[in-house]
Amino acid sequence: MLKLQHSTLKALLTQIIATLIIGLFVMAQSTITLSLFEWSVLQGLLAGLISYCLRMPAWWIFIHLAFIPLAIATLALEISSLWFLSLFLCLLLIYGKTYKTQVPLYLSSKNVNVVLDTLLPKQEQFSFVDLGSGCGGLLNNLAKVHKNGLFYGIESAPLPLLISKLRSLPNHGSCQIFWGSFWEYDLSQYDVVYAYLSPIPMESLWRKVSKEMRPGSLLISNTFLIPGVTPHKSIQLNDFSNSTLYLWKI
Repeated sequence: MLKLQHSTLKALLTQIIATLIIGLFVMAQSTITLSLFEWSVLQGLLAGLISYCLRMPAWWIFIHLAFIPLAIATLALEISSLWFLSLFLCLLLIYGKTYKTQVPLYLSSKNVNVVLDTLLPKQEQFSFVDLGSGCGGLLNNLAKVHKNGLFYGIESAPLPLLISKLRSLPNHGSCQIFWGSFWEYDLSQYDVVYAYLSPIPMESLWRKVSKEMRPGSLLISNTFLIPGVTPHKSIQLNDFSNSTLYLWKI
C-alpha cells in the first residue's frame, strides 16, 4: 500500500514541478507570447515527459498530458461545475478507489472462461476467488459449468459490485460476491486465486499469497507477471488484447 501511495505522490510532484518550470520560464522571458491555453499545452507536454522519464505507468503519462490543458479549456468554456461533480460521482461508482489501488476495471475475455474451464477440477470440490471481480461475468459463467465449485468475488467499486450481486442471484448457492479490498481477506481458504489487476500491486500480492495460500493451491494472473518470480506455466489466450494467463503452483 505504501508503494501505491508513493506512485500517487510522484504524480502530484510531477504536476507541481512542470507547472513551476513553465511559470518560471514565463516570468523570466518576454519574447515569447503565447495564450494561456498554449502555455498549458507546454506544461502538459513537460509533465508527460517527466512522467515518462520517471517510468510511470502509461495511463499516468496521458493524464499528465491532458490534465492542465483540459482544466484551462473547461474554465474558458464556463462549463457548470455540476457536470464535473456528476462525472466524478459516476467514475467513483464505476472505478471506486482506483486512484489509491491503481487497479483499473478490467473485464476478462470469453477466452479466459474457456481456458479456466480446462484448468479447474471436474469432480472434486474446490473454492475459487476472483480478486477484483468487476461485474461478475467470469464467476457466474464458471459457476454454471462447475457445480462442484464454490465461487467468490471481492470487489470494491460500488456499481460493478451491485451488477455482480444481481447477476449472481441465480447461482447464489455457489457464487457469492463480497464488498471491500481483497487485501483485507485471508486467501488461505481458497484452492484457486484469480487476479486481473495491474503491474503495480503484483509484488505485494505475491507476498500476501506466499504468506496465506495453502501448499498445492493455484494462483492465476491475467496479463501481469510477478517481478522476479517465474510462473510454472503460461497460456496464451489469443483474445482481443492478446493477453496471457500465468500460473503459479504454491
